[in-house]
Amino acid sequence: MPHILIVEDEAAIADTLVFALQGEGFTTTWVSLGAAALEHQQATPADLIILDIGLPDISGFETCKQLRRFSEVPVMFLSARDGEIDRVVGLEIGADDYVVKPFSPREVAARVRAILKRMAPRPGIESTRALFLVDSERVLITYRGQPLSLTRHEYRLLQCLLEQPERVFSREQLLDALGIASDAGYERSIDSHIKSVRAKLRLVAANAEPIQTHRGLGYSYSPGSS
Repeated sequence: MPHILIVEDEAAIADTLVFALQGEGFTTTWVSLGAAALEHQQATPADLIILDIGLPDISGFETCKQLRRFSEVPVMFLSARDGEIDRVVGLEIGADDYVVKPFSPREVAARVRAILKRMAPRPGIESTRALFLVDSERVLITYRGQPLSLTRHEYRLLQCLLEQPERVFSREQLLDALGIASDAGYERSIDSHIKSVRAKLRLVAANAEPIQTHRGLGYSYSPGSS
């Protein structure tokens, strides 16, 4: 059964989440501090972390930043702040979802299930044209024989583009590939992820431009520019 780590300093909210998630068949652990969450994830890795932003020791944002130094575990933020900038920042530092308080416990459980389903590796090793290899079992993309050090979001974006060469994907479609609703205000973060992927590709081949920008439309993978 998937193990969910809940990081929340309000006992009533944590109890509600524990009840809802255990009712859906998940196992849970609850801690109230960001530091405790980092220690727990290093010692006993969870399958997903539900992370409150307003923690008493370090913020959820800072906790997530430190977490990403050693783990790519899926993260769902909880917050009373519903501004666009907070949601964008949350996604850009590595979160998979952002839920605003007050929330429906059943919806949170459904979101957890959806994230874990997306994270499940597809069987087999896929070969994408000559210069890219996508190993879905190891969640690894190799470019010109060099493994790329990609975050989970970067991996999913590049995988989506490689699966359909020359197809132009809009930002909304790429958000969908990440499992994020296009109305959640994250469109700008796609540009940041694409910029990061391009930088990593240029470390392997400085003059190649396999990811093409289509102004006002979106992005595509062009095998001829690889």
